[in-house]
Amino acid sequence: MHKTFLLAVLCLAIAAVSPAASANPFETTLANGLRVIVKEDHRAPTVVHMVWYRAGSIDEVDGTSGVAHVLEHMMFKGTRKVGPGEFSKRVAAVGGRDNAFTNYDYTAYYEQVPKRALPEMMALEADRMANLKLDAKEFAQEIKVVMEERRMRTDDNPQALVQERLNSVAFQAHPYRRPVIGWMNDLENMTYLDARDWYQRWYAPNNATVVVVGDVDHAAVFRLAEKTYGGIKRHVLPERRPLAEPEQLGIKRLSVKAPAKLPYLEMAWKVPKLKDVEHDRAPYALEMLAAVLDGNVTSRLPKHLVREQKIAQTADAGYDSMLRGEAQFVLDGQPAEGHTAADLEAALRAEIKRIQDAPVSAGELERIKTQIIASQIYKRDSMMGQAMEIGSAEVTGYGWRNIDRILDKIRGVTAEEVQAAAKKYFQDDALTVAVLDPQPLSATQPRPPPAGLRH
Repeated sequence: MHKTFLLAVLCLAIAAVSPAASANPFETTLANGLRVIVKEDHRAPTVVHMVWYRAGSIDEVDGTSGVAHVLEHMMFKGTRKVGPGEFSKRVAAVGGRDNAFTNYDYTAYYEQVPKRALPEMMALEADRMANLKLDAKEFAQEIKVVMEERRMRTDDNPQALVQERLNSVAFQAHPYRRPVIGWMNDLENMTYLDARDWYQRWYAPNNATVVVVGDVDHAAVFRLAEKTYGGIKRHVLPERRPLAEPEQLGIKRLSVKAPAKLPYLEMAWKVPKLKDVEHDRAPYALEMLAAVLDGNVTSRLPKHLVREQKIAQTADAGYDSMLRGEAQFVLDGQPAEGHTAADLEAALRAEIKRIQDAPVSAGELERIKTQIIASQIYKRDSMMGQAMEIGSAEVTGYGWRNIDRILDKIRGVTAEEVQAAAKKYFQDDALTVAVLDPQPLSATQPRPPPAGLRH
């Protein structure tokens, strides 16, 4: 979590502050509300085209959990012009690849193709933005794929089960308590009308952002966007009400029984997210704290708990400050054989206490910042990485224009701020702890991936 956000932010910021990139990306908004952002990158004759919808499981209601993800699947089932499955065949025919993903905060679709194919890709995406054909028969088949995906990725994955159940306990009222994949009972009772309602509510140009990165001219892309997307009518979007989790009043603990060889532990503290790029300090300190603990192979958790003390097989830290909803700081891991989840919990707490008791040295902090920045020079070679970070920053409400400023703020984090964050936010009253209680492994073989599983 934190590594994806922090490293990508630094990458884009480096590009943003260089003279050659000062006017790049380019942005426009069509009359129907669709935002179009273009990042010119002429190093290879390819292009990434993404459509981001500001609609994820955070927008769902009880009883239809998983519908955002189900609709993502149905978006490949055709329109009046394009038959079921034909979308991906057309992408493959031009030598490209495509896929889609749904998370708590958004749903996104992408194609990576030779630049000559961009007009066709934009036309295809505009067609399914406006003209999706939701067929009851197709839905009945696809919902089975989604249910099998849930079985394979969650029900048969003990760590995923722990993470799902932890969120359902940690959050009392906030929508993050529901899994993105959906509860099985909701999937079993879902109909194509639920998917149609979701599509009609949220899939509108004024709830979407198109991101294009690659060997293109931004003015030409703007004209193409007007030609393909410009005729789609904007919708009146549902009201989005403020989402606030009630204050947690004490530590929460849960045990999850599932077939597994070893236990697994996850600890999640409720912490602030980034709200004000200029004036917030704690989120930047928490980002740096996560990097101190688990920014690379030489960071404290892998060094102390895995290699030196050999208490853990894995030990990780995660924090994402750029969210539409509530943020958590997560420590998790799997104890080594001969050690218990309680041993690992104590060791993880001890690592936090070390930072609470003594500031991180200036040398360690500077080394982490330098390593992060250096690693991102190479990441700029990824057009997909650039498109991902621009799009996610936009639909979560932070904006790509703030990325270089976020870098400045992270660079300015002090050891004292990291220590203060560790002292303030790692209290038991805001903590939820989930432990996997391993049960005997079944002799049955794991199920193969369901037919039609895309991501």
